Amino acid sequence: MNITLAAGGTGGHMTPAQALADELKRRGHGVMLVTDARGAAYPALFEEFPVEQLPAGRMGGGLFGMIRAFFSVLKGRKAARELYRDFTPDVVVGFGGYPAFPALLAARAEGIPTVLHEQNAVLGRVNRLLAGKAKAVATSYKHVARLKDTSKAVHVGNPVRDEVKRLGEMPFPSFDDSAPLNILVTGGSQGATILADVVPEGMALLEPSLRHRLNMVQQCREGDIERVRARYAELDIPAKVTTYIEDMASELAEAHLFIGRAGASTIAELTAAGRPAILVPLPIATDDHQTANARELHEAGGGRSIPQGNFTAQELAAQVEAICSDPEALSNAANRALGLGKPRAAEELADLVLRVGAGDNPLPTDPVARAVPRAKPSGMGVPA
Repeated sequence: MNITLAAGGTGGHMTPAQALADELKRRGHGVMLVTDARGAAYPALFEEFPVEQLPAGRMGGGLFGMIRAFFSVLKGRKAARELYRDFTPDVVVGFGGYPAFPALLAARAEGIPTVLHEQNAVLGRVNRLLAGKAKAVATSYKHVARLKDTSKAVHVGNPVRDEVKRLGEMPFPSFDDSAPLNILVTGGSQGATILADVVPEGMALLEPSLRHRLNMVQQCREGDIERVRARYAELDIPAKVTTYIEDMASELAEAHLFIGRAGASTIAELTAAGRPAILVPLPIATDDHQTANARELHEAGGGRSIPQGNFTAQELAAQVEAICSDPEALSNAANRALGLGKPRAAEELADLVLRVGAGDNPLPTDPVARAVPRAKPSGMGVPA
């Protein structure tokens, strides 16, 4: 078959699209990506696949912004219809984001079936607009807010890269009362200044038995990197501080604990790899979806969720000590995170897409399919 993937230009949309593309290619199918300029320029993704850019407006900026966006979407829809006549897809898969909108509207106009994939625990705005006409909505969470027609929902998980998926098959990094404590800190693809402000100060407050064993890897914004690096040097804490982590799988492989935002791809990678986390949801995320994303991991005992307003150096130090002072507690949190993982998400999403492309019934007997049973919480943190 030929399959077109339509994804917005952020890592949260592009990463699962790449994982699906790789799986479909392994099965011998043709894959093309439709995105915007940001998506086409995203580093190290879709290098082996044809990529087409379409104009797509973002709904915002008042009345004139909405008008510009409307005509941009119409232009993108027309371009996509012409594109589909050269590369005729059997199915179009949308991963959300405004750049996916015109490609999915064009599929509807051409009578091409569509599948939507939702990475977050709250259905995104573009997917919300298009879910009614989609053949199926693949979800990353068993329960997804703002999804009106749950009869179309199939719980497949959020695809992650093979190198991350393999971490879940390996033992958790050795940790005891004297081993180094490896902490990985990221703030999403653009970093987060609050992590640069709070994390080094929180590490400074740790009891000496933990602080003297720290190894930090922290991703920062360009404007924060030098002061964060200098602060760790003052504290005599070994730290690798960078603006971009190219090989996230290698850093996750060594990490005992993750501190960062609660983006959908981040949660998927943590649960696939089995790494406990302290999550600080981005408060301005659309529909507060990062708080919803963090809830399942928090309730299962695989991590802690701290609202940004409560994220202080003192609170962070208390949470790190509660998780890491006892090696058994840390290992238990890692196992609970791993229990939520969906390592076969790419394969299950590919199965769903191919059923739709073949004209088969895409929905299993139990449409919102087979989530891993939650472990009982074990006092793992403050309320999300």
